[in-house]
Amino acid sequence: MSVPTRKRRWLTICAVTASAALVALPAGAAPGPDGGRPFGARTLAQLAAARAQSTGGITPKVTAQDSDGGNESDEIAEGADQYAEARTSPGVVAPGAYGAAWTSLNNLPSSGGSWRNVTDLPYNSDDSRYRDFDSNSSGGSGNVTGRLAAMAADDDGYVYAGSAGGGVWRSRSGGGHWEPVSDRLSSQSTGALALDGSGRLWLGTGEANTNADAYLGSGVYVLTDAHHGTFSARSRVGGDELESTTIHQLRFGGGKVWAATSEGVWSHSTKTLGGAWKLEFAPNPDYLPGGSLASDPSAPYKNLANDIAIDPKDPSKVVLAVGWRSGDDYNGFYTKVRGTWTRITSGLGDLPSDADNVGNVTFARSADGSRYYAIDQSPEQLNTNPDSGLEGIYVAKSGSPFGPWTKIADYKQLAADGSALTSSGYMPGVQAWYNQFLTVDPANAQHVYAGLEEVYETKDGGGTWSTVGPYWNFGFPCWSIDPAKQTGDCNATTHSDQHGVAIGRYHGRSYVYVGNDGGAYRRPLDGAQDSSGHATDWTSLNDGTIDTLQYYSVGIGKDLAHGGVSVTGGLQDNGQSILRSDDKVMGSDFGGDGGDTLTDPANGCNIAEEYVYLAVQITQNCAVNDGSWVNDASKVTSYNVAPADNATSEARFIAPLAADMKNSSTWIAGGRHVWVQTHGYAIRSGSEWTSVHDLGAGHTATAVAASGGKVYAAWCGPCNNQGFARGISVGNADGTGWHDVTLPVDATVPNRYLSGFAVDPKNADHVYLEVNGFSRHWTEGPGAGVGHVFESKDGGTTWTDISANLPDVPTNSAVVTAGGGLAVATDLGVVYRAPGRTTWQRVGRLPAVAVLQLKLSPDGGTLYAATHGRGIYTIKVRDCG
Repeated sequence: MSVPTRKRRWLTICAVTASAALVALPAGAAPGPDGGRPFGARTLAQLAAARAQSTGGITPKVTAQDSDGGNESDEIAEGADQYAEARTSPGVVAPGAYGAAWTSLNNLPSSGGSWRNVTDLPYNSDDSRYRDFDSNSSGGSGNVTGRLAAMAADDDGYVYAGSAGGGVWRSRSGGGHWEPVSDRLSSQSTGALALDGSGRLWLGTGEANTNADAYLGSGVYVLTDAHHGTFSARSRVGGDELESTTIHQLRFGGGKVWAATSEGVWSHSTKTLGGAWKLEFAPNPDYLPGGSLASDPSAPYKNLANDIAIDPKDPSKVVLAVGWRSGDDYNGFYTKVRGTWTRITSGLGDLPSDADNVGNVTFARSADGSRYYAIDQSPEQLNTNPDSGLEGIYVAKSGSPFGPWTKIADYKQLAADGSALTSSGYMPGVQAWYNQFLTVDPANAQHVYAGLEEVYETKDGGGTWSTVGPYWNFGFPCWSIDPAKQTGDCNATTHSDQHGVAIGRYHGRSYVYVGNDGGAYRRPLDGAQDSSGHATDWTSLNDGTIDTLQYYSVGIGKDLAHGGVSVTGGLQDNGQSILRSDDKVMGSDFGGDGGDTLTDPANGCNIAEEYVYLAVQITQNCAVNDGSWVNDASKVTSYNVAPADNATSEARFIAPLAADMKNSSTWIAGGRHVWVQTHGYAIRSGSEWTSVHDLGAGHTATAVAASGGKVYAAWCGPCNNQGFARGISVGNADGTGWHDVTLPVDATVPNRYLSGFAVDPKNADHVYLEVNGFSRHWTEGPGAGVGHVFESKDGGTTWTDISANLPDVPTNSAVVTAGGGLAVATDLGVVYRAPGRTTWQRVGRLPAVAVLQLKLSPDGGTLYAATHGRGIYTIKVRDCG
């Protein structure tokens, strides 16, 4: 979200989160059966223009990326593709890769130091200090954290939140005052949470939102003492049958727990937790692990299950919703007929039964068994309708999942009931393949909450709907940028993009809890609404004790105004955070997705903040602004300086950006071209970048680095497993001496995604290369090779594998510490090789969370780690080894 200029957040991506779950399902990752982006749609820049006109404000600036005809749903899919490409190319990764890496990492010797979380305080997306042109302040989301994929709650005030990449958290006070309860597991990616009739908490690992951060999991776990216990490896249900899957839903009936997974539908006894899971149904078993087509690039899409509906009157009668969001011949509803799972082809009433219109589906049943509800996302709508992918919301008044079903809402009806999307050129359900939840009031079978991009409520069984949790407040008459008011005259709303929901009680009152891309929110179950149908009583539960923030990057610079340092970083769907040394609350000065970050070590308010595809912003005052730019263009405090590859979409979703180690005014940016600008933070226009090297048609930079004018650029193209290729180009910042390094497929450097460089500050010809993905032991693809860290002493001409005892796990970035030590960020934490040593040790004890970037403090004495699911951590370099 950006304030009334370009509502950048709609052009954001809700993608890419990491946890160290197990193996890379190209969930929306490698090119799926849909063959690319699902659809195109008009830009949301018109919303910005409309708001500027209605307030008499300045005409908003619109970047090329904003006006290229793309939309958020496109970008979620693209970001998902690219994040997983890095971990799966050049082939398909076999199950168990992350599990084996986690075991290997735990067997490494560990340094004696401890990590400290520096972002464990409230993060206010409405911080009135940052009402800058490109912030989302005053949008109404309030305090936020990283994406929550699942929620559960009981009647004793206990609430459970399952994050996309930061594990499971528990509150004993109806929300807030959170504590992590799954840190001992090898997977911190949540797919489903559910409380059974005896109060046990069931966790299905592996987020199933088919987005970039959708890491696979390690199975299903049960916490018997949900109020006081913590998950451990010993609490896993069954064997390893569900390892390396994502789990979309867990449902109970007939003494069984049913799991809808990326590898079909499975069941297990709820009484006896040992013994294997039973595969109930897989529509295409040849594509399962061990099958004859398991290595086929389309295998991850061939057995996706979304939900299970169990007949309350006869739990032996079950309906399965299976299918890939973008469509496949097997999509549909299935039930057992004479012992065989058979597609239901008729008799469902309004609920579609054809493969083209059954995609991602969520069921919900009333507590009294009188009604069943369902949300259905349509592959046909997804692929053809620029407004919405929602087929509809349905009810079966018989209480049976077999119907007949009646449609009670479509996207047009929801749009007319107070949605914030209509003024932006979109309709509810535009991301229905990614955003879905559904629940029924236990005391009232006609009282239903539905989640898409927004939160909707009906109290009459679908006759009328209210948008109780609008996408944001921008566009509403009550909105104002007045810094004295957090959300103008509007009431607070939730963050957008809904994933999880639960109903529970606290101090005798019932509440609904929702989890979304901004964390956890609650309101009274039968809460109040204003005249527009918007809730007046949402409370953010993101009090800083839950830190699931999903960073792509981190930047550190001296805080000249307050002493100490300022810490900033780019986040999935939560913009750019900034934490100054005297802050008690962290603020957001930049909306949408935050990508790579450059921060001036000498002045932490000089920041280059990247949106996606190299849409770079510059601020030289931390983007502090009271919103006066609305009526005075001269009051803008950030500037769009995107290189031209942004306009042509020839850059990666999260594109590389770096400053020369010897000259901080020289910057390198990578798209199809290697771009250089020499004005540092004084740059004011994208025209000030110069292309010094063309990597070639179809090639795009994956990493850049520079020292003393010597530049390294890694690239891929194609970047997926359909002919994957990679390379390295080396040259000078003045455009001279550019050449491609010879890297044949069978070279020492594997034919995998090249993710980072670390240059020796004492010698520009001495450089380290980080390689993503998994070795050929796990990856079926040409030239997958072995190793993750390589060293060159001749400017990149030749390379030596120095991985030694490093676990076989994707590596993302590295830094050279004082004295020549090397710290490396991996998908499971940080490892370190001390000066003069050849082996690696684990740095501290982080949970199984991906670390995407490392940076050193201005004095070089502290290491900062940007994790994609647990915020930003620091450790003293002396404690690394």
